[in-house]
Amino acid sequence: MDLALTLVAIAATVIVVARLCEPLGVPSPLGLLGVGVAASFIPGIPQIALSPDVVLLGLLPPLLYAAAVNTSLIDMRRLLTPILGLSVGLVLFTALAVAIVASWLLPIDFALALALGAIVAPPDAVAATAVARQIGLPRQITTILEGESLLNDATALVTLRTALGAAGLAAHGAGAHPSVDFLSVTEDFGRAVIGGVAVGWLVFLIVGQIRRQLTKTAADTALSFAVPFMAYAPAEKIHASGVLAVVTAGLLLAHKAPTLQSASSRLSERVNWASITFLLENAVFLLIGLQMQSIIEDVRTSSLTLGRSVLVGLAILVVALIARPLWIFPFAFLTSARSPVPMATLSPPAAVASWAGMRGVVTLAAALTLPADTPLRPVLVLIALIVTVGTLVLQGFTLPALARALDVRGPDPREDALVEATVVGAATGAGLRAIEADPHSDPVALALIREQSSARVNRIWEQLGDTGTETPSETYRRMRLAMIGAERRELLLMRASGEVDQHVLTTVLNGMDAEEAALSYGQRRAEGVRMSPLRPPDAVAAACDHLQLEAQCVVPDSPEGCLVCLETGQPWVHLRMCATCGHVGCCDSSAGKHASAHFHDTGHPVMRSLEPGEAWRWCFVDEALG
Repeated sequence: MDLALTLVAIAATVIVVARLCEPLGVPSPLGLLGVGVAASFIPGIPQIALSPDVVLLGLLPPLLYAAAVNTSLIDMRRLLTPILGLSVGLVLFTALAVAIVASWLLPIDFALALALGAIVAPPDAVAATAVARQIGLPRQITTILEGESLLNDATALVTLRTALGAAGLAAHGAGAHPSVDFLSVTEDFGRAVIGGVAVGWLVFLIVGQIRRQLTKTAADTALSFAVPFMAYAPAEKIHASGVLAVVTAGLLLAHKAPTLQSASSRLSERVNWASITFLLENAVFLLIGLQMQSIIEDVRTSSLTLGRSVLVGLAILVVALIARPLWIFPFAFLTSARSPVPMATLSPPAAVASWAGMRGVVTLAAALTLPADTPLRPVLVLIALIVTVGTLVLQGFTLPALARALDVRGPDPREDALVEATVVGAATGAGLRAIEADPHSDPVALALIREQSSARVNRIWEQLGDTGTETPSETYRRMRLAMIGAERRELLLMRASGEVDQHVLTTVLNGMDAEEAALSYGQRRAEGVRMSPLRPPDAVAAACDHLQLEAQCVVPDSPEGCLVCLETGQPWVHLRMCATCGHVGCCDSSAGKHASAHFHDTGHPVMRSLEPGEAWRWCFVDEALG
């Protein structure tokens, strides 16, 4: 009963504190850490001991897997050079720099100082991803940070294991004198990397075969909960990298998910893993905070004073902060000649990446794995905590201001909408051609599908422009959401009366919920694009010959609006202009579709947007965007 109440209290605290932190702009991990620290000094609050096994076996694998399944394998491969430069080179460089300073400031040997360096070296996958997406960094920078934080854990944990072995604190036991040379270190590292990737690949094959046989969404989602442990435990058993095994399995399974899983399984997995990740990543910081009093008491009983331990921790924090830009800028310069990655060619993105090194769960978990007989163990754990909190506070709060000052911005939602419209249009065209070629296609059904497909593409185009008028898609969403609300109220009355089978009512309500969720998602997406600031257009290469030959100086024949709509009194949604003759027409979301009609009448291939701040062009012939 006590365990159940404790778990409920932890979950409730996480939910409440995270909600309170949201309007204040405070990262929820920091808020929970503060609450935990404050609660640790309150009499009567139980002391919760967070063991290394709980963190490394119970928390780290699912958190890494959740981050891996949300990372693109294609982007990881494309950006492999900078990712490896940070996940391997930077971790080793930081660990060495910390080891030099720590061995000078603390009465410990260099091997143990190197272990401390390995503990505080890796940035956290969850923290990096959350901050990068929150402030809107460019996608390539975000991918590099995600890839770095996924792979650097393996480098850090292997280095930690090797350093502890050299210090006589690992499998050899305290006081032993193990033989650790360059060859053994290389073999250990190679076994960790190759073995971890191999185990992850094998788990991917096994799970892939199982998923082909599963038909139940719940079973498939339950299987995903077991995957991180299926990869981590066997890899660690053969002294390979469990981290790499989990990351490999997660990346491959996410990449193959469209062919291995049903749509409902993929949706269920995303929703469930989002909830698990939210609870785990926040609960860790709450639990660490609850141990603060015991950590401080342990430090006071050590041979170093608390004040000196804190000062050393602050010095290690400064080293960890400085080591990152000292590595990134030379590395970016050396790779700029061969890499198209923005971080390697532009100093502002490199500067932002050099300040995005927040530590998190892995640093705290690695500190807790130090053997009980490690010299100055409480001091080392406190130093790891200082580095974690210091980077989260200093970098987490100042990174958005740095990105704004350097004008490093994330992807333009309007450009994304343009590309999305092109991609969906191409996919829809392929789908229509497939069913049109079927001799058994029903003409009535085909016409309905054409209409729905056209509306699907038009909904994306309607996100663009800033006319202030309600588009047809917005009108449909507003009316349909109001209708769903009335339908649900009627169904609830039927449920209360008990006259209809409850299973049937539940099925209808579930279908209604799915439709409402889709409509609400589309509404949020459209509002996000509409509310995004207009940016100067970037130079984009023409996608076809018609766009390359387009005349640049054309005067619109009707600046007031669509000429035909003005004559007939029809309303329009967005305006388009013929790039050949300057004729102004309305888009396909408008009732008249006069821009497309002008192309069919004249054969002029290119139109351009006449909406304020938009500079895109469209070729009717090649269906290409420029």
